[in-house]
Amino acid sequence: MAVGEKIRTLHITPGPSASASLRRAIREAGRDDEVLSFCDDLSCGPVDPDDPALRAAWWAPLDDLKGIEKDIRAFWDRVEATDDRLVVWYARHASMEHAFFLCWADRLGEHPFDVVDVTGRRFPFIRRDGFAGMSPPTLAVGIMNPDALKSLLGCERPFTAPERQTARQHWRHLKRENAHFRIVTAAGLVSAPAHHFDRLILDQATAEWRTIRRSVGDVMGHDLENYIQVGDTMLLTRIVSLIGEGKLLVDGDQRDIWSCRVRLST
Repeated sequence: MAVGEKIRTLHITPGPSASASLRRAIREAGRDDEVLSFCDDLSCGPVDPDDPALRAAWWAPLDDLKGIEKDIRAFWDRVEATDDRLVVWYARHASMEHAFFLCWADRLGEHPFDVVDVTGRRFPFIRRDGFAGMSPPTLAVGIMNPDALKSLLGCERPFTAPERQTARQHWRHLKRENAHFRIVTAAGLVSAPAHHFDRLILDQATAEWRTIRRSVGDVMGHDLENYIQVGDTMLLTRIVSLIGEGKLLVDGDQRDIWSCRVRLST
């Protein structure tokens, strides 16, 4: 960076939804900061070794994430090449965001960065009928609106050396376990097996036919007051597994699985 040149800020978000809202917040605040989003969900699938090709191969049969290997490499190349001040946004109660942040802390090594942890923050709101109140505690950056994000601009703080060491050790432990899922608990992010959400899926299912979309939505909404644990694609894969095991019955053309209905095999 040239002498006298203004230090720019690069905001890092754990997903495209968060980045879109943060860009709008920055624009409305009259700032010219940049925003860079991470495209992968590290709360599921293999994370050891740390190889974008491995992640792309794992996602390939599951979702239409064409170009994800290239996008992951481009993300880290941009981070490693920048002289900008880095500000990372995340929430500890969203598994995807927490997993990304631990990976980030490990990947950055001793490189300094600031952090905005939105976990549990509440924001004032006014409804159309004039009622004023406070929002529920925040669970994820990705579900915050631009006004709430704008109110946090300038609230970042340096991530300390002890915090960095703890986060790196945590992520390396999760990498060694290399589980199918990484979920949020009161003790932090922990590994979980592939069948972790199966009981919840079956508990939410009924003897009546229901669309798979509704079934997935019901599971994702369960316990939403506390954590955001899993995405719709991964729940769909578990429903397909339960169909294969005979625990759920399916009705419809499985070549378009989202259009099908399921019920308990009672």
